[in-house]
Amino acid sequence: MFKNKVALVTGASTGVGEGIARALFKEGARIVVTSRNHQDITECARNIDPSGDFVWGKVADVRNPESIASLIKDITERYGELNYVVCNAGVTGPHQVNLADYDLNAWQQVIDTNISGTFYTMKYALPLIQESGGGSIVTLSAVNGLVGIGGIAPYTASKHAIIGLTQSVALEYAQSNIRVNAVAPGYVATPKIQALPEATQKWMEELHPLKRMATMEEVANVVLFLLSPLSSCVTGAVYPVDGGYLAQ
Repeated sequence: MFKNKVALVTGASTGVGEGIARALFKEGARIVVTSRNHQDITECARNIDPSGDFVWGKVADVRNPESIASLIKDITERYGELNYVVCNAGVTGPHQVNLADYDLNAWQQVIDTNISGTFYTMKYALPLIQESGGGSIVTLSAVNGLVGIGGIAPYTASKHAIIGLTQSVALEYAQSNIRVNAVAPGYVATPKIQALPEATQKWMEELHPLKRMATMEEVANVVLFLLSPLSSCVTGAVYPVDGGYLAQ
């Protein structure tokens, strides 16, 4: 169902974004993957698709509207269409810091990347999706987009905001054959998480009733479901992939 369709995945050089790009590649999509780092995104694209025929690595900074506008222009010139977008780029910022002690530059970095980055990506991609006859957008929120988590307030606020953006855009484009949904993972066993001390990983696992973290593939499976016609009557929704975390 994704064969020869064009998909954009931001923040895809590693982790969840890379997992989503790999899943789309397996389904036959043509994928544009982005990162701020040229070497990282070039290696990512080559690792997923050594032929270079289906995965295109592009440097783009979601914090910069001109960078995203240029990215969409390049996609238009190369493919002439855009069917799917996954707004994955994000940063967490410092952990275990109370709000009064939170660095202002770190706050701005989180807000610029997570909220503004999602806004810019959708803003510039939506006209091309419309011209392509419609499609689907999935944003990446998190379980702390649905509850509060102390010590990481800016990240939590940004993930709440992503859900608000998602639902508003879903309403605005419901008559344009464009569906917009959010995925809200708990802790995911990404390479970055797996590099943490074993005790830290165990603590993360224990937070979930399933007593484990989600795999990147499990998150990607839900993203692909929401992008695909299998979810054709789903828009403005938030899908947790959290091992029961929010049910507690």
